[in-house]
Amino acid sequence: MDLFDGRRRRLLQLAGVSPAIALMGPACAQQSGGSGMNAEGQPMPARVRLPSAPQEKGRSDSVGVAIVGLGGFALNQMMPSFARAGRAHIAGLVSGNAEKAKRVGDAYGVPEDARYSYETFDQIASDERIEAVYIVLPNGLHADWTEKAFAAGKHVLCEKPMALSSEECERMMAAARAADRKLMVAYRCHFEPYNLKAMALMDDEAVGAIRLIRTEQHYVMGPTSPRENWRANRALAGRGPLEDYGIYGLQSALYLSNEMPHTIQAYTQQPDNDPRFEDIVASVQTQMQFPSGAVAQLSTSYDTQGANRVMVQGRAGTLEMDPATSYEGIQMSLRRGRSVEALNPGDTGTQFAAQLDHLADAIRDNVDLRTPGAMGLRDLRLIEAIYAAAETGAPVGLLPDGRLKPGNG
Repeated sequence: MDLFDGRRRRLLQLAGVSPAIALMGPACAQQSGGSGMNAEGQPMPARVRLPSAPQEKGRSDSVGVAIVGLGGFALNQMMPSFARAGRAHIAGLVSGNAEKAKRVGDAYGVPEDARYSYETFDQIASDERIEAVYIVLPNGLHADWTEKAFAAGKHVLCEKPMALSSEECERMMAAARAADRKLMVAYRCHFEPYNLKAMALMDDEAVGAIRLIRTEQHYVMGPTSPRENWRANRALAGRGPLEDYGIYGLQSALYLSNEMPHTIQAYTQQPDNDPRFEDIVASVQTQMQFPSGAVAQLSTSYDTQGANRVMVQGRAGTLEMDPATSYEGIQMSLRRGRSVEALNPGDTGTQFAAQLDHLADAIRDNVDLRTPGAMGLRDLRLIEAIYAAAETGAPVGLLPDGRLKPGNG
């Protein structure tokens, strides 16, 4: 068992389980049956960098992955990283925009008969070139498309948050068990060198007993409305920045403390007469108390000057990361007494490729997933508890698995 598998097991045990922000996403949606939303294709995002030549497949046992949703994040961050993955390759595309699928497919060398629309998605069941799908759709579509993928017999890597409710997460996990396939949540920081180093430092008690964790994930959302931007649409995004940018702070507090909170206090802010926040809250402030006595203060906002910081203060020192969870340029320092050490544990750019290779290892070698569906369920339970605390205006108590204690509210 390596360090990361050990941390995963401890976090899952604590949870009680046996574990460039773009305006337009990869798909918008319209009302329909089922969950109420259907995926629809969007135009090619601006400033997309397509490869000049198709990427190599890599190892002979490389896992073929179909990308479901061709938005800015998929095209500019995740898909280029397949070139650095040794055991995963792009084997298919799923998009509602045929012209975009052709441009992207030609650039990445995806055969025409491996390019699917949302309407023809079910046909991937008979495509043996595709073993897994990476779902990069808006949050409100994750559950339905994960279930579709399992029904087609494919493994799933699902973008965070796993879904919009704990009930959806449980449904997705049940579908994974029924299909006997892997369900992994794309929590990339569990594969990023600086955040992995921070976890190791906390395991080694580099700052002593932790007393305070403070996280800030902020940016100012430009003029928009729920009809123009899926992140401002509650049915697609959830209730606000917590499910998007703020989930990095929530995750940081959990993997750095290595604890589950027992009490949560929170409040939200939603300006009047602002089209951006017609459907969603603008800011979420949270305080979590842990059994050890440590406290985590989490701040996330779509209406506050940009920030991406994490700080851990202990009896013996302070660890700071600023920026903390970016695609590149992360900085870390460790202060103990009068000594300040700048740390550079590796290349941040490896995080996506490492995540893809880990999925492939789980499929090929049956290794335990570091970021399984159980972790996504745990986080949605905590998000639900945060909103419950904000609604009641009073602290709420939690069970060890993140659910609200009976009698809250």
